[in-house]
Amino acid sequence: MVLPAETEERVKRRALSVCQEHLRLVFDLARKIPQIVECLINNDKETARQLFNEIRSAEDEVDKARRLVSHELAEIGAILLSREDFLRFTNLTSEIADFCEGIAFRILQIMEHNWHIPMDIKKDLLKLSETVLEATLKLRETMMMLSYGSNKTMEKAKDVEVAERAVDEIYRQLEIKILGSKIDLPALILIRDVLQLLEDSADKAEDAADAARILSFIM
Repeated sequence: MVLPAETEERVKRRALSVCQEHLRLVFDLARKIPQIVECLINNDKETARQLFNEIRSAEDEVDKARRLVSHELAEIGAILLSREDFLRFTNLTSEIADFCEGIAFRILQIMEHNWHIPMDIKKDLLKLSETVLEATLKLRETMMMLSYGSNKTMEKAKDVEVAERAVDEIYRQLEIKILGSKIDLPALILIRDVLQLLEDSADKAEDAADAARILSFIM
């Protein structure tokens, strides 16, 4: 049976809605990363512990939302030929949440062990985390543009690329600065992990923006 055109439009909107809600949760989680870096700067362990617990709880909510997307797409079934593209987008953005949890864990461990990180590196780390958050914000704005056509989505997706390039530049400079600093080896390993996870988060945002471009052609 051939379904009416409006039925396909309705299921597209349904799929888009659950994906946008999932991304909202990812963004809300990502907002806590610059906050926990500020805790590192201020040596505020109590707030850092609280933020880490909030991030872990938020990650659980992101996982639930991802499963909801999968469930909705399974229910929609063959009506929506592009359901794999929606699923790919959600899987990419879920990885951002996973990386954020890893970042928060490592920062908290540095603080719990009282490992020294030079203040200039802490401040550069804050700048990097804020730029990664900017990339995630631009990704969310890109996803919101899907309701307004491919041209607007394409324009917003370019903003994600700009933010990702800014992340790369800060990351490279900070990595060299860290390698040239006198940081104890355990802290050095953890802080480099944090840098890598931040860069990976921006890369995933860019990959997700590419997935949004693909989705824009079928919306």
